[in-house]
Order: sequence, then structure tokens, then C-alpha cells
Amino acid sequence: MIPRNDLRPAAPERARGFTLIEVLVALVVTGIGLLGIAKIQALVYANTGSASVRSLVAIQASGLAAAMHANRVYWSAGLAPYSGTTGFTITGTTISDSTLNSTATGVTDCNLGGASAPCTPPLLAAFDLHTWARGLSGLLPNANPVTTISCNPGNVPINCIIQITWNEKTVSLNAQSAAGTTSGTTGTFAPTYTLYVEP
Repeated sequence: MIPRNDLRPAAPERARGFTLIEVLVALVVTGIGLLGIAKIQALVYANTGSASVRSLVAIQASGLAAAMHANRVYWSAGLAPYSGTTGFTITGTTISDSTLNSTATGVTDCNLGGASAPCTPPLLAAFDLHTWARGLSGLLPNANPVTTISCNPGNVPINCIIQITWNEKTVSLNAQSAAGTTSGTTGTFAPTYTLYVEP
């Protein structure tokens, strides 16, 4: 009797453990992806908050420039305080120049019906600066805004530089913010906004 050849393929050996390893690898890859998405989301929130504050500062600086344009008799005549290469600073609501700081401190000084209305150009400039400083400090609470205004009377026409610096708590989004972040427990970044004005 001739032995019969069985051409049927042999039954494959049973695979064990491969499904579990694949599931674990997939979970690890998914976990790393979710962590990356969480970090990106945190950076987006930080950028949005920072951009919001910078937009407010830009709007406030434009408002001050508009007040300077409205009072050209004071600003274009070179009456603004100026010494060397710097003008004067506004820290919070305090103006470094004693004349501007001591006049027009009331909310209604130059308004219709105010104690000093109608105001002279220097008094109107002081009133505008005090009103503007109160508005900026109200928009940026706990940010310690410092504004420097320098108008060089030697330039014709006179041009002014408004520079606003404030503190904001932020993460290091790039090399510039990492370099500008103060050390210690505060972890604040001090950005600067500069606006050139020709009153």
C-alpha cells in the first residue's frame, strides 16, 4: 500500500501575547500624544493672555497719543519736562515731574463744571496724564506699570516717545521671554511697548 500524501497545511501555532504588547504600545503612544496636546494648550492659553494684555497696553498708549494730539499747544511747543535724553516717568498713578504731579489730580478738574474748567494747556496735560495713569493702573492691576514719556524740544517737529513697561506672570514661550523673566519666586516677565508720537 502506498502511503497517502496529505497536502493539507499544518495548523499554525497559536500566537500568544502579541495583542497585549500592541495594546500597551498603543497606550504609550497615545499618552505621549495627549501630554503634547496638553502642553500646546497651556502655551496657547498663556499666549492668549499675554496678547490680551499687550493689546490693552497698545490701546492705552494710543489713547495717550490722541490726548497729546488734542493738546498740541502744550506738547508741540516743547513745554513737556525734558532733561538730557529722558523726559518723565509715570509709576502707577504718580508722575515724577512735581509740577505735573501736583496739578489736576481731581477727576473733574478739566471737565465741564470742574473746579479748574476751562483748563490751560499745562493744566490740561496734567489732567490728561493723571486720568490716563488711573485708567492704565485699573486695566493692569498688580502689574506695576511704568511709563516713560520723552519729548525732545531740540527736534523739529517735536516728537515724543511713549514707553510702557509692566510685569506679567508668564511661562517662557521663547528665548526672549526666558531671558527677560525675573528670577526668584515671582517668575514675572517685563515686556515693553514703545510708541513714537509727533504731537
